[in-house]
Amino acid sequence: MKVTETSFPGLLVLEPKVFRDNRGFFLESYNRSRFLKAGVDADFVQDNHAYSRDAGVLRGFHFQLPPASQAKLVWVTRGAVLDVVVDLRRGAPTYGEAYSTELSAENFKRMFIPKGFAHGYLTLQPDTEFIYKVDAPYSPEHDFGLKYDDPDIGFDWGGYLKGAEPILSEKDTRLGALVDFDSPFTYQGD
Repeated sequence: MKVTETSFPGLLVLEPKVFRDNRGFFLESYNRSRFLKAGVDADFVQDNHAYSRDAGVLRGFHFQLPPASQAKLVWVTRGAVLDVVVDLRRGAPTYGEAYSTELSAENFKRMFIPKGFAHGYLTLQPDTEFIYKVDAPYSPEHDFGLKYDDPDIGFDWGGYLKGAEPILSEKDTRLGALVDFDSPFTYQGD
């Protein structure tokens, strides 16, 4: 497995070894010991599967507050997304900044997102399927999020939206702003 450390401490992009032949492919989508060696130390307790019918569906930025915060391992099994995270850990050198990468069924990339990040993605193709593992179950009372177009985050979705408005859930239209968020997450350093 190829592991790429990003400039965001703890945020990793992982590329599994893919074995291809005339029948198709095989890969290990998760192997605890290999992922632990790569720096993914999470006890995953729940798997989630999301389907988006259209390109231009934007989900996020979502996260759960402590004590129900979640680390995530995310990837795409059909289609493609622009996956974007925002560092919410006070004291982190990348606090309030966004990081993005394309995840697709073609590139097989995964991203490990530590606790303390808001997460969102934009579907780049129709009929996209998005899979993710989390290390804490969903908790509605700890569910929180930030508006995808928050000017304080300053992430430019424009080139990916190609002038179109994103397709949002009603929930995502009501999310708050980073400037109003008193982050309970702290960066622990290396």
